[in-house]
Amino acid sequence: MGRKGFFTDTTLCIGCKACEVACKQWNQLPDDGFHFTGMSYDHTGHLGASSWRHVAFVERPVPLQGQESGLGNFSWLMMSDVCKHCQSAGCLEACPTGAIIRTEFDTVYVQPDVCNGCGYCVVGCPFGVIDRRPDDGRAWKCTLCYDRLKDDMTPACAKHCPTQSIQFGDVEELQERARKRVEKLHAQGVTDAYLYGVDGENQPGTGGLNAFFLLVDRPEVYNLPPDPVVPTRKGKSSWASVGLGALGMAVLAVGAVLLGGEGT
Repeated sequence: MGRKGFFTDTTLCIGCKACEVACKQWNQLPDDGFHFTGMSYDHTGHLGASSWRHVAFVERPVPLQGQESGLGNFSWLMMSDVCKHCQSAGCLEACPTGAIIRTEFDTVYVQPDVCNGCGYCVVGCPFGVIDRRPDDGRAWKCTLCYDRLKDDMTPACAKHCPTQSIQFGDVEELQERARKRVEKLHAQGVTDAYLYGVDGENQPGTGGLNAFFLLVDRPEVYNLPPDPVVPTRKGKSSWASVGLGALGMAVLAVGAVLLGGEGT
């Protein structure tokens, strides 16, 4: 079937939220309350159990590189965020029931009829993507429209993106396309453009993302972690720390016994 994914070019996003609406319609997701956060023009705020696509509106007190506008030192950055379908997926590795699987398209999928709502996957995701729904307690996230992929259809969000900011396809082809896009932007003077999570070399903590991004500012500006690492990759260092701690306690205990003996 091949490895499928998304390449999201944030420089093409206009913040129309067509991807959010298409995702909710196709996947029959409930609304998020129809209220603004009070922090921006964004009304969904973040990814969650009922928002599998989220368009962030980032207001910056700096101009866009290579552009001039009447707004002075101010610019908008917009980005449609989604589950990254990591090569090393923290949610999948943390799931104790086998509810989260890797599909034939190399995507990460939650089987709702197997999920028991334990929540281990929630803390296992370094991006804060997966979440439990209050009404049934089970974990939910983007499926990369698994049902549409099985019918050789494009995921709803990419299908309805009017600017091709969200591009769907074979990951290797998307990677090549993304690298050429960065080269083109650099040639146009947008030297801040770079790829986030394009492969394992670019992002070793996740092994690379099946849904990666072209950004023009630091990851933190887009509410993305600068160096995400799945918990299991910290196992060796964690156990080494525990061992060193235990060794230190043992040394202190022996020292206390010896010093106590000399004092009697």
